[in-house]
Amino acid sequence: MLNAAIHDLREKIVTAGLDLAKEAAELYKLSSITKVEDILDSYSPTSILELAYRMGILSRPDWKRLRRAYDIRRDLEHEDDEYEAQAEDFIYIFKTSIEIVLSKEPREILRVSDVKELIESPSHVKPSDDFLQDFEQAPDSRQIKILSYLVMTCLDGSAADVVRQNAIDVLRSFQPLTRNTVKIELSNLIQERAKRRPFSIAEIKVAAASGTLPYLKQRQLSGFFDEFHKKMSAIGFEWTQYPHHESLFNELEDIGGLVFCPPAPRKEIVRWMILCYLGQPGGYGTYGRNRKVFYSNVAAPRIEEMFRAAGKLIHADVEDARKDKLVTAAMKDVHVARRFEELVDIVGLSSQPA
Repeated sequence: MLNAAIHDLREKIVTAGLDLAKEAAELYKLSSITKVEDILDSYSPTSILELAYRMGILSRPDWKRLRRAYDIRRDLEHEDDEYEAQAEDFIYIFKTSIEIVLSKEPREILRVSDVKELIESPSHVKPSDDFLQDFEQAPDSRQIKILSYLVMTCLDGSAADVVRQNAIDVLRSFQPLTRNTVKIELSNLIQERAKRRPFSIAEIKVAAASGTLPYLKQRQLSGFFDEFHKKMSAIGFEWTQYPHHESLFNELEDIGGLVFCPPAPRKEIVRWMILCYLGQPGGYGTYGRNRKVFYSNVAAPRIEEMFRAAGKLIHADVEDARKDKLVTAAMKDVHVARRFEELVDIVGLSSQPA
């Protein structure tokens, strides 16, 4: 039964991919693999077990159980006066072989070509549950290859718009299934592309979509958000600028909002958002007689959403903004002041008098 399980594992390794087997063998200093026959004929049972584990076909607990089963089988094969087989030995080998190996279908690990075919669809695509599961089960090396391809496609200005959009949507779908070790490796790719220059908006969007934003160099990230704040200031927080606020907040959402923004630029961006949310006293004009405060209808709900997502992360930023001269002046109007307290409630701060 154990021999059958080992043979089945050989087939599963081949199905998973010769390229993965080669990488795992080289990385973990196993015997070199150049062709399928090396796996099917030459590799020892113990090496097959380790290779399957290193490729992600076996979990660590399953790998240890199978090694233990193989040790029992080896003892039985060379049985002497020091070791006598018990019924439990046979049951352990039988259950382990079936439960871990023989009862499971072989799984072809997701390839870059599969992802390429998906995103090159002429219309918007969404990975199926099976597609996502295949990505989640892929070992680190395969996840890195797939994500690197998606990142470079997103940043390829010559690629079709629909392909680039599909690529970034798939990145977002893969993000919660990507291991942190892979995200760190992927951040190095984005960092290397930028080198010492400031990050572009496209690079930050890709970093946010892939979950690598926290791993980028904070100095360069601060520089990017400083420039973004300048862009916000150039547009203006006044409610009359509402036609320009939608595209601005779309970009801010695409780069992760406030959550991964470094503290220094975040403080300034929060202040701008508060001033935008507060607005100015209303109550006049044909359309404003029944409106106590004039504010950007476009920006206000987006600010609420981003403040809610940031929560206690921006507690100090909100309290610092309370002391700002422009904020203080705006809150002399009781109706405007109430809007500040709404933001205080959203981020979970205890209400304080202005």
